[in-house]
Amino acid sequence: MSDFNTIKNDAKNRMDKTLEALKADFAGLRAGRAHVSLLDGIMVEAYGSMTPLSQVGTVSVPDARTLSVSVWDRSLAKAVEKAILESDLGLNPASDGQLIRIPIPPLSEERRKELVKVAGKYSEQSKVAVRNVRRDALDEVKKLKKDNQISEDEEKRFENEIQKLTDDSVKKIDELLAQKEKDILQV
Repeated sequence: MSDFNTIKNDAKNRMDKTLEALKADFAGLRAGRAHVSLLDGIMVEAYGSMTPLSQVGTVSVPDARTLSVSVWDRSLAKAVEKAILESDLGLNPASDGQLIRIPIPPLSEERRKELVKVAGKYSEQSKVAVRNVRRDALDEVKKLKKDNQISEDEEKRFENEIQKLTDDSVKKIDELLAQKEKDILQV
């Protein structure tokens, strides 16, 4: 038998995880400045399998417009360079033995608008995820009512609390999106 606090805590945790995932997605969207998280999603063909870039080298930010990757195994430098070139980030790496320099080109107005659309898509996916969590929680509350474990008044109160959680999460998503749009559009 599950009680309302368990349902509410589970819903809150799942909504918080959705927000964390959105922050991670936003970190991968570049706003014209170099940031190590920019290369987080890049997979490199290393030792016969696809490996995250962070497991074959160290990513650092020597200045605001440059990233550098120090590859641990010199033989993987070409594979790392290729993986960065083939990513959809529009980056052009320059290899210097074990060190790969990646200049971050300034964003064109058109590219900035595309990135804002991508950010919007990410936030919409997060809102859908939050609504799915709400639906699951409300189903659990209805089940408690059906099994006569709670009264109708409690059911209404619980539904309102879950709706409040949902509204708070959606508001946070909108705030994150507004901040990211501001970052992207800032020249």
